[in-house]
Amino acid sequence: MPTTAEKRRTFRQLHQSGCFVLPNPWDVGTVRYLQHIGFKALATTSAGFAFAQGRPDGAVPRDMMLAHIRELVAASDIPVNADFEAGYAASPAGVAESVRLCVDTGVAGLSIEDAVDHKLLPIADAVARLRAARGAIDAAGGDTMLVGRAECFLVGVPDLDETIRRLRAYADAGADCLYAPGIRSREQIDAIVKAVAPKPVNVLVGYASELTVADLAALGVRRISVGGALARVAWTATIRAAKQLLEEGRFDGFAGLVAHGELGKLFADDIKRRPG
Repeated sequence: MPTTAEKRRTFRQLHQSGCFVLPNPWDVGTVRYLQHIGFKALATTSAGFAFAQGRPDGAVPRDMMLAHIRELVAASDIPVNADFEAGYAASPAGVAESVRLCVDTGVAGLSIEDAVDHKLLPIADAVARLRAARGAIDAAGGDTMLVGRAECFLVGVPDLDETIRRLRAYADAGADCLYAPGIRSREQIDAIVKAVAPKPVNVLVGYASELTVADLAALGVRRISVGGALARVAWTATIRAAKQLLEEGRFDGFAGLVAHGELGKLFADDIKRRPG
């Protein structure tokens, strides 16, 4: 299994050219499956994990999230980026402490949002928090990537100019990669990629989209994540099948399932190849 340093080095190399997909598992099984089929890196999903714990997104406390991130990192042979929300603290010093703890889990990267309770922070506050996160990463060796997130489009402020202003400020504050979840159009994506170049840009595709990976790569996007979408795919299938079973007494929702033995063999083989 690669060392933490090797995974972090691999993760940085992935951001240097081309475009890669960063799917978001929410438990050990999904980590193992996604790396098994060939993805080169993964990212946690705060929403996917929260739903699995019977909580809304944003309602998982820091220690629980850190334990979850550590578990996923330990299960993965490939780099993992942490969805670390707004840093689980009210002050820059608190964000720095949270980031230090997150780096200790072995993540290859982590993102810090600029909104708390669905409200944008003043840009000066958001920059101070990013600088604190950068300082904590640098004090730990500097090899963990820092992702600066502008939440404008997710919190009811769909202002492209403001989004770009914030992303540029986060780049200046030390973010290695920039991310504006909620943007969807080619024009928005193109504008952001050009505005923060040469810094790499992450685009979230958590919905059915006419844009393909090839389209996003052509726009200069360096990485693509899917947030809680895969978890919601699983929830959608479960909800449909359960409601049909309860309300109609039918088992049609079980049609086309992956075979029990196929999953069993995949995980048994995975256990065999792991040391210890």
